[in-house]
Amino acid sequence: MLVLVAPGQGAQTPGFLTPWLDLPGVSDRLTEWSSAIGLDLVHYGTNAGDDEIRDTAVAQPLLVASALVSARQLFAGPDDFSRVVGAAAGHSVGELAAAALTGVLSERSVMELVRRRGLAMAEAAAVTETGMAALLGGEPDVVLPHLERLGLTPANVNGAGQIVAAGTKEQLEALAAEKPEGTRKVVALKVAGAFHTHHMAPAVSALESAVRELSPADPHTAYVSNKDGRVVSDGREVVARLVGQVANPVRWDQCMETFKELGVTAIIEVAPGGTLVGLAKRALPGVRTLALKSPDNLEAARELIAEYASDAAGSPAE
Repeated sequence: MLVLVAPGQGAQTPGFLTPWLDLPGVSDRLTEWSSAIGLDLVHYGTNAGDDEIRDTAVAQPLLVASALVSARQLFAGPDDFSRVVGAAAGHSVGELAAAALTGVLSERSVMELVRRRGLAMAEAAAVTETGMAALLGGEPDVVLPHLERLGLTPANVNGAGQIVAAGTKEQLEALAAEKPEGTRKVVALKVAGAFHTHHMAPAVSALESAVRELSPADPHTAYVSNKDGRVVSDGREVVARLVGQVANPVRWDQCMETFKELGVTAIIEVAPGGTLVGLAKRALPGVRTLALKSPDNLEAARELIAEYASDAAGSPAE
């Protein structure tokens, strides 16, 4: 079974959209979305510096737009997608891209919603100086109590030996000075707040208002939720989870467990790919992985998809 995943905040780098603009329709699509949400996606994806695209209100729409335009290069439409892809998921803001790709919301609705999400989370983050840091290595039964003692939240439990802590600047400084036993490294992340913690509660309220007029459809492809790794088949529940997830930990470890239970044999990560397939290589040995880091990876992705498309059930012969 082929699984398609979309990365979260922190995956963006200056100029990462530049090569994608050479592909037919991409520039027009980004220009259309830019007008709809009041944000110049082309500028931020090509000419903006690292500090500019670290801004939550910019990074989130930029990442979702990148995921959608890169996925469009692989699938002609919803029928093509659902015929080949067995399940889809996104990490944090990547969940919104997954909601569009599985037909829960239109691309336009998702772009408008992610703009509201980014602005609301940026506003919540401005209340207190907060951030996030990845802990590499270490056992959860050692790391999690250590974070609790410091007042930090395990905001992303990513599996494959990676937990992301979130909290105030002072709490993160204490973590850097006193890392848990067995942890190899503590790496500060390029994000502007303590996402997926109680610090984001005001953003939840803003998003609850933003989704009231949406009319979600049930996903046409299995949608795997960050909340608990469950497959969610009701469109309204998907949207409710998208709202609540802003202040809840991302359980990517449980998402990967669900991929395994569903019978995953290959994973494609849409642009800007790399982070999630890196986790999969460690947590799901034997599963083929491919990251869309640039259009140069499209041919290999299409070849992989063709193997699954050759079988009506979406699963290639062993």
